[in-house]
Amino acid sequence: MAQGEIQVWVLRLSEPWRLIVARLSTRTKSRETARSPTRLDSNKVDYSDVEMRRSAASRRRMSPGRRLAYAIGLPILRLVLWALNSTYRHVRPIGRDIAERIVADAGQAYVPCYWHQQHILCTQLLRSWIRSGFRACFIISASVDGEVPARIARSWGAEVIRGSAANTGALVLRDAQQKMREGVSIVAASDGPLGPAFEFKTGTVLMARVGGAPLVPIACAADRAWYMNTWDHFMIPKPFARVVVAVGEPIDVPRGASPQEFEALRARMQNAIEALNQESREAVVDAT
Repeated sequence: MAQGEIQVWVLRLSEPWRLIVARLSTRTKSRETARSPTRLDSNKVDYSDVEMRRSAASRRRMSPGRRLAYAIGLPILRLVLWALNSTYRHVRPIGRDIAERIVADAGQAYVPCYWHQQHILCTQLLRSWIRSGFRACFIISASVDGEVPARIARSWGAEVIRGSAANTGALVLRDAQQKMREGVSIVAASDGPLGPAFEFKTGTVLMARVGGAPLVPIACAADRAWYMNTWDHFMIPKPFARVVVAVGEPIDVPRGASPQEFEALRARMQNAIEALNQESREAVVDAT
């Protein structure tokens, strides 16, 4: 048999396998396309897709198993938080008149700020504001760990921006500016997302400046609490603990603030939160 005829027969015999490989390759590409971030065109990425905002360094994704675990665990977590909060003995809040003035100032965006450690009590305060008509938006990590807090915030009636300063800072700042223009306040745990603890971040001052929103210091205290072994020493007030929340006067951030003024404002906010912390602790002691 001539060499040319052998080549023809080899090609004919391999044709079915070539077609199978081609089909498998097409299916793989289709699946990858389905999982890949949505693109508006060849050059522009649709960042409204949370998958696009997740860190490329992490391989953790919303698998079916994780979705099931969240679906089961979320109602349990909400029940536990509700049960804990219902047992707390709230001492008269500090700065109630300031809080009422902020909530009544419809159309004006603010940036409520607190330490990450005090997330439970401070967000419960903000939840009460939301019930009174305060429009709030939380910045929550785009990672899969952020799915549960994002769902809880939305269930309160708040809006959510997914992302963080570490991975999608420019996108978060852009989205926050748009929300504040609409009169939506941006909530900030101002020493997060990774610390150092109790150190107010300059980025929060920048966010307030671009949105024309005053900074609002918030703090709290509890007479009995668990403290987690985490970077922020996360606080969980124990059942039936006496708790106090405190709100300070809003601090304006001039649009034309210089870098030196940024540092002064950062230090001023840090001192304001720490002063409210001290005042809250004293109020708890006085109430016992």
